[in-house]
Amino acid sequence: MRVSAKADYALRALIEMASRDGSSALSAEEIGREQDIPYGFLQAILADLRRADIVVSQRGQSGGWRLARAASEVSVADVIRAVDGPLVSVYGLRPEAVEYKESAEILQRVWIAARSSLREVFEGVSIGDLAVGTLPRPIDARTQDEDAWLPH
Repeated sequence: MRVSAKADYALRALIEMASRDGSSALSAEEIGREQDIPYGFLQAILADLRRADIVVSQRGQSGGWRLARAASEVSVADVIRAVDGPLVSVYGLRPEAVEYKESAEILQRVWIAARSSLREVFEGVSIGDLAVGTLPRPIDARTQDEDAWLPH
């Protein structure tokens, strides 16, 4: 899986919002400055997150952006889907919609299994977890495997 810059920036922006007290909105300029996210790119990302009801914008002198719901209710998967679409796609199609001929039919099951594995991790980690710097035990356990850190 390739994590897009858009998804990475979106997650970093949300972590920045969640790590604050939550009662006041943050300007896009402040978020971008704190997380080294280009302003124009961040504006587009925040618009995607707003359409997905993950953030809300607030106008006025104390305006800016804040989470639309509790950080613990927003998963990494929610964010990736909001900015990039489905977690796994095969030439633009969801895995269950892909059709292969006879000997290659087994590939569809590989894509389904990959999506299931990604869901397990990405749906199991919330923005709240990331904001406090902890991972749920089963997810953290995956990082303890020495092989997980090695490039293949």
